[in-house]
Amino acid sequence: MREHFGYEPNERSRILLLDDEAEILVALTDLLEDEFDILISTDPVEALETLRRTPDVAVIVSDQRMPGMTGDQFLHHARAFSDAHGILLTGYADLAAVVAALNQGRIRFYAHKPWDSDALRAMIREVAYNCRVERALLTERALLRGLMEASPLGLSFSDANGRCIRRNIGPERGGDARVTVHERDLFPHVSDETYREMCRRTVENGHYEHLCEIERGGSRRWQEFTRSTLPWPRRPDGEIVPSAERWQVCMVRDVTERMALEARLRQDDKMRALGTLSGGIAHDFNNLLTAIIGSLELLADMVPPEGVMAARLLENASEAAKRGTLLTRRLLEFGRPKSSALQPVAVGPLIRGMEDLLVQSLNRHMTEDGRPTGRCTLDMSGVAENGTLPMVMSDPGQLEMALLNLCINARDAMPQGGSVAISSRAERAAPDGPVNVVITVADQGCGMSADTAARIFEPFFTTKGIGSGTGLGLSTIYSFLRRCNGDVRVDSRPGEGTRMSLWLPVCESCRALDAVSETVPRAVLPPCRILVVDDEDSVRLVTEHFLRQDGHDVVTARDGAEALALVENGERFDLVVLDLMMPGMSGRECGEALARVAPSLPVLYVSGYADPGSLPGDAFVLDKPFTPQTLRAALVETLSAPGRGTPHMAAASSPARIGAG
Repeated sequence: MREHFGYEPNERSRILLLDDEAEILVALTDLLEDEFDILISTDPVEALETLRRTPDVAVIVSDQRMPGMTGDQFLHHARAFSDAHGILLTGYADLAAVVAALNQGRIRFYAHKPWDSDALRAMIREVAYNCRVERALLTERALLRGLMEASPLGLSFSDANGRCIRRNIGPERGGDARVTVHERDLFPHVSDETYREMCRRTVENGHYEHLCEIERGGSRRWQEFTRSTLPWPRRPDGEIVPSAERWQVCMVRDVTERMALEARLRQDDKMRALGTLSGGIAHDFNNLLTAIIGSLELLADMVPPEGVMAARLLENASEAAKRGTLLTRRLLEFGRPKSSALQPVAVGPLIRGMEDLLVQSLNRHMTEDGRPTGRCTLDMSGVAENGTLPMVMSDPGQLEMALLNLCINARDAMPQGGSVAISSRAERAAPDGPVNVVITVADQGCGMSADTAARIFEPFFTTKGIGSGTGLGLSTIYSFLRRCNGDVRVDSRPGEGTRMSLWLPVCESCRALDAVSETVPRAVLPPCRILVVDDEDSVRLVTEHFLRQDGHDVVTARDGAEALALVENGERFDLVVLDLMMPGMSGRECGEALARVAPSLPVLYVSGYADPGSLPGDAFVLDKPFTPQTLRAALVETLSAPGRGTPHMAAASSPARIGAG
C-alpha cells in the first residue's frame, strides 16, 4: 500500500511543535530532529501564522494547556486552512477536552507528559505517514477528475459486472453514484455481439482494440475502442484477483479524420505505384519511338523525288509517331514529377495541342457502379489564336498537367454532363501592374461554397469520396504556379459552376530572344570519332546512322562493360553517346568508370526516363525519342562545354543539363 502511492516509510515529513514551555520544545526537538523537519513555537497565534506560511506541515504536536488558547482550540482553528494531523500532549487528565477533540476529528492521538520516547516517535511517524497517504489520495483523485473532465477521449471505468464506477460519457457526465449505470448502455450504436466480444478479449488478453463504423447525424463515423484490465493483483487476504473479476477501463475516440487521411494516403501510394509503372512503360515505349522515328527519318532521305505517295505515307507515319512522343511525355510527367524548368511558352499552341487528349479525358467518366455518366463536351472557342498573346515563362509539361487536372475536376463536378470551356486572354492584375496571360477553365457543375473554395489548395483536402482522389492535385497546381511567379484564382458558387483561372507572367524578353536566335548561324560540328553505347539494337542502329550521315566515325557497344573495355584497350574517342538505363552496368556506373579511365572524355547521356537522381552532377542528357537535329544540337552543346579541348564551335540549342544554372 505504501509503495503504491510512491512514498517510502522513512520519508521526512515536516512537523510543527507547539508548547508554551521552551524546555519541552527543546526536548521534543532533540527527540525528533533526526527523522523530521522541525518547526517550533511557544505562542498559538504565532503558530497559526507559521502554519499559514508553511502548507506542507504534516503533523502538529500541541500542548493542551496553554495561556490564551488551549491545544484543542488551536487545532480547531488550524483545521480551517490546514490538513495537518494533530497530536495532543497533556500533563494532566483533561479527558473531556481530549475526548471531544478525538470525536471531532481534530486529533489522531494524544500522549501524557512525561512521554515514552519510543511510543511518541512511533505515534508521530504513523500520523505523518497517514497524512502523506491522504494527500496522495487527494492528488490521485484530483488528477483523475481533471483527466475525466479535460480528456478528449471518452472514458468509462467499470467493475467485473459491467457497472460504471466513473465515466465522462453518456448522460450526466461523471454520473451520480446513487444511480447504477451499466457500461453497455453508454454505447447503443455497438451491437451486443461486438460489445461482448470486446469484453471477452479484454479479459483474455488484458488489452483489446477495436474499430467500429457507426452512423451518426446522417453520416458515417469511425470510433476506436481501447479496453484494458486495471492492475489489482491481490485481495486483502493476499489472494490474486482473477482477470474476470478485475475492473476495466474503456477509452473511446472518434478517428473519422484519421481513417479518411489513411485512405487518402493509400490512394496516394496507389497513384505513386501507377506513376512508377507508367514511367517504366514510357521508358520502353520511348526506345520504340526512337527506333520508329529514326527509321522514318532515314527512309525519308531514301525516297526518290517521284515517290510522292511514299513520301506522304512516311510523313503520316512520322506525324503519328510524334503524337505518340507527346503522349509518352505526358505519361512521364505523371510518373516522374520534377522541378519546374521555366522557359518561354506559347499558350495558344500548347492548349490546341492538348485538344485530343482533353476530349478523350472528358468522355471517359464512369459512376461508382460502372455506368457512364452524362456526356461532357469541350469548348475551346475562347482560346486566343497563335501569335495574339505574348509568351509566358512556365514549364510546358507541368502546365499541360495542370490544365488536364483542372479539366478532369470540371468533368467530375458534372456527373450529368455539361460543357467545359477553356479560354485565354491577356490582363493586368492591377491598372499599373505587369501583363499576365490568364488561362480559365470553367464548368457548369455543382460549384462550391466559400468555405470549401478557401480550402481546395490544402494538401489532402478533397470534396470527392474516399478512394476517388488524393486531394493533392490542386495543391500541386498551386505549388507549380508559385514557382512560376504566377497565381490561381477561384470563382465558384453553389449551383453556378466553377471558374479556375491560372495567371502566368509574360516573358518580356521572348521577342528579343527570338530575334537573336534567327540571326545565329546553324552550328557545324567537325567530324568526330564517337562511341555509341545502347542495349537496344534498334536504337543503336538509328543513332549510328544519324551520326554517319553527318560524317562522323562511329563505333558501337551493346553494354557498359564492352564500352569500358574499348576505352581501357586504348581506343580514342572524341565523345561517348551513352544510354542511361541498361541492364548490368547502368549508364551512370559506366560514365563514372569512363571518367576514371579517361577524365577528359565528354559523355552525352540519352534516356527515355531520366531521373535527375540517377545522373552525376552537370551531366548532359538528351531525351528519347530524338531527331537528327536534336541529336546534332546535343553533341554541339556537350563538346562546347568548358575544358573539353575540342575545336571552337558556334552555340546551339541545349540539351537538358542536370545541375546547370
